[in-house]
Amino acid sequence: MKAIQLTLIISTILAVSILCGPIHQNTSVANDEPSGLATSDPIDFENDLIPIFTKFGCNAGACHGAAAGRGEFNLSLFGGNPQADYKAIVRQFAGRRVNLIRPEESLIILKPTAQTKHGGGQVLDEDGEGAKLLHNWIRQGATYETLRHLARVEISPQKHVISNLENLIQLHATAHFSDGTTEDVTRWTVFTPEDVSAIEIDAATAIANVRRRGRHIILARYLTEVVPIEFITPLNEVPISDQTHTSLESAGTSIDGEILKLLSTLRLPVSPAANDAPFLRRVTLDLTGRLPAPDAVTAFLTDSDAHKRETLVDALLDSDEFNEYWTLQLAKLLRIHPKGGNMQGAFAYHQWLAQQIREGVGYDQIARSVILAIGDSHEVGPANFYRTVNSTGEQAEFMSELFMGTRLRCANCHNHPLDKWTQDDYHGLAAIFAKIEANGQVIKVKPSGEVIHPVTREKAVPRIPGDRFLPTDVTDGRLELVDWLTGMDNPYFAKAIVNRLWKAMMGRGLVEPVDDFRSTNPATHPELLTALADDFVAHDYDLRRTLKRIALSEAYARSTNTLPQNATDDRFYSHALQKPLEPEVLADAISDVLDVPDTYGSEPEGTRAVSLFDPNTESDTLDVLGRCGRESSCETPAGATDGLQRKLHLFNGDLLNARIGVPGSRLDRLVSMGKSPMEIVKEFYLAALSRHPTDTEQQFWAQHIDVNAPANSQRAILEDIVWSLLTCNEFVTNH
Repeated sequence: MKAIQLTLIISTILAVSILCGPIHQNTSVANDEPSGLATSDPIDFENDLIPIFTKFGCNAGACHGAAAGRGEFNLSLFGGNPQADYKAIVRQFAGRRVNLIRPEESLIILKPTAQTKHGGGQVLDEDGEGAKLLHNWIRQGATYETLRHLARVEISPQKHVISNLENLIQLHATAHFSDGTTEDVTRWTVFTPEDVSAIEIDAATAIANVRRRGRHIILARYLTEVVPIEFITPLNEVPISDQTHTSLESAGTSIDGEILKLLSTLRLPVSPAANDAPFLRRVTLDLTGRLPAPDAVTAFLTDSDAHKRETLVDALLDSDEFNEYWTLQLAKLLRIHPKGGNMQGAFAYHQWLAQQIREGVGYDQIARSVILAIGDSHEVGPANFYRTVNSTGEQAEFMSELFMGTRLRCANCHNHPLDKWTQDDYHGLAAIFAKIEANGQVIKVKPSGEVIHPVTREKAVPRIPGDRFLPTDVTDGRLELVDWLTGMDNPYFAKAIVNRLWKAMMGRGLVEPVDDFRSTNPATHPELLTALADDFVAHDYDLRRTLKRIALSEAYARSTNTLPQNATDDRFYSHALQKPLEPEVLADAISDVLDVPDTYGSEPEGTRAVSLFDPNTESDTLDVLGRCGRESSCETPAGATDGLQRKLHLFNGDLLNARIGVPGSRLDRLVSMGKSPMEIVKEFYLAALSRHPTDTEQQFWAQHIDVNAPANSQRAILEDIVWSLLTCNEFVTNH
């Protein structure tokens, strides 16, 4: 009877200790101390145990780090909240996860070592260091003691050029703590290659084996720190000869100097410069969304002025077509659309934006205007910024993606797993926007607006993300937000838009995706991105200036034709990348070549697709070509099914077939004028491809048409020729 009472007393004491706090035991109670580790050394829960859970995947999203956890056991993602993890291990589940009397029988040890049923199987060796650390921690009383905090993690090598694929690379990780101490934490650091087919890493030894040439990124994770490692293996075994540049742009750090520097490291030769015809077509499409008129093509090709390309770029940047096209580009970025049927608001927003582009207003001022806007959204265009999405959380996400190039949404439910953003950042930014009343037509300040933080269950404190909290009684924190955002030293704002300008011209961002800036997704050319952003800021956030610099670089002007040594390059700009024409641009190009205007809803005949303020204006053409409705970001390319539908309609639909030879079309007019079949072919080459047909092409067409017969008698074959030009890859891209 006494034995039973004693057992009950001990059980009661144990239960109370688990529910109310850990018991500091004398470690001499048990004598089965694991070899190699001294129980007298205090175990730091945060710095010693969290790395174990991360190393073996226990707190990953696929395991207990998932939002709902696994098996009624929930850990914070990658140890982002150690205090919550401590409570989950020690105090939840009736305290059964730790056994202070018999540490070796603790579920936190039995399950990962597979001594009892575990859904994740065996992840810890029973005699391994991880299990021993857990064992000793429980023997010491399972306390939460943190004597120091992680200051930073140093990885070596962090950037390395590998000349021989047979060479193995030993990775090292050193943790630097707040008390000035350092520790080799290589064994507890998780090294994850972005492309597992390119790099193999031995988890036990941290030895990397690069299997494929190119530029590869490895993410090194220790506690809350994630550090990118960059390995570069030259794509060709033989070094290339020195490559120099003579580009027209020379402001600040040379674009071509930075591009050639990396190409030299990668041993990638550059393709030759494009000749005048493809350059003219490319730059006209990229800056104005228009095909150059046939007369303009002829004039440019016969112009002998050495500076004619710069003259051309200046003229394009100063044109009404530039204003119209880049209004479309920023309208897509701002997601301007008549949400909830708000047609008048969308129109006011679009008109305001068009005015900013015409007047050359700095991008920083555009950002300030939309963020600080209040008033009647039918009259104050930028006020519609607050009618774009449905909630303050979505507003925070939209703002961060738009103006910071950052996916803050990943910090909604937990701290960002690959970046520094916390839930405080997400909900603090949302709290700023909660002070704006945006449910009605009139946008106004609402001092009582609030957001509930999902962790504290209290009102979230307004916060400038990654920077500072604002006073809890702030009425409207947008001014502090926009001052920080557009400040000259802001690390995100200028780079985010410059990167988008680069992609618009070059076909790929220096950071890709363009809305995913983070240290673990480094730019292909970080120095170039910084230099472009610095120059952008120094010149009043002038969009035209940056576009001109890119357009006059050698990298932009290269041919799309590849060399055997650079054919696989899709991101280092050894040759120009072909870009598919946007739906609006392609629709207008088809109309221009056929000389048959398309119709868009109730808009007047002759209205161009790029000028539509409502992206959902009725149009079978734009539906077929895969337009973006702007309800969400338009920066994600259309899916494979959309691309297939587009090709099928181009090949066999009414989009082309019903318009090629109709009365009044270009073909009908040329035939009526008595032009010969070959003259008509040449006219369409100039209109569609902005060049003359090559000798080989002329010989080919001469085999399919009777060059001596009148065009009217060969109308069917001429329609087929026009159709073939409008469906070829050269036409539907900016080639």
